[in-house]
Amino acid sequence: MPFSFPKVYPILDSCILPAQGRAEFLHRLGSLLAEAGVTLLEYRNKSATGAELLADAAVLRATMPAPGIKLILDDRADLVEQAGFDGVHVDAGDVLPTEARRLVGPDRIVGTFGGSDALLPGILDAPADYLAVGPVYTTTTKQTDKAPIGPEGVRRLREQAGPQRILTAAAGITLETAPLVLAAGASTVAVSAAIFRTPDPAAEFRRWLRMLG
Repeated sequence: MPFSFPKVYPILDSCILPAQGRAEFLHRLGSLLAEAGVTLLEYRNKSATGAELLADAAVLRATMPAPGIKLILDDRADLVEQAGFDGVHVDAGDVLPTEARRLVGPDRIVGTFGGSDALLPGILDAPADYLAVGPVYTTTTKQTDKAPIGPEGVRRLREQAGPQRILTAAAGITLETAPLVLAAGASTVAVSAAIFRTPDPAAEFRRWLRMLG
């Protein structure tokens, strides 16, 4: 997978989308994020039908074009090819990474949950391009019963994973705590609320890029 992960990328959760004018909102948001320098974005919508997901995906793909911007679909490996997206993220309870890889093929990105207190048994053998770890801090955008692991937990997971594995740290990370998480061994931080619950998500993302590079 010839792709270099950025130090930060946004997770766009459907909870921020308005009930009315959804396509117009997504079009403007996607365009602004592309202009702000986003090179990787995950779209998460746990409640949409397949048709609704594909409609959202079409808008995002049109405003955040390949190959310069990689788009990851949460959970729905079966829709990645139809959506024209570049990969999928699957968590525990979704399809296994092996099945996700079969569905999306060898050239797309597959990410999966790698662990919290410790790496999941056998996860380093999974056909995944990156492992998501956390929650690093308390999160308001994704339900989880796992306790926050903090930077020390990230450091522990990095030791278990070895130096080469791409680790994505997520949940509750702010611009103030992101440098601590990266210094602890995360390859990249995935951010939702800290970017999208601001008046200007594109401007906020630019701030993250300036701080983290």
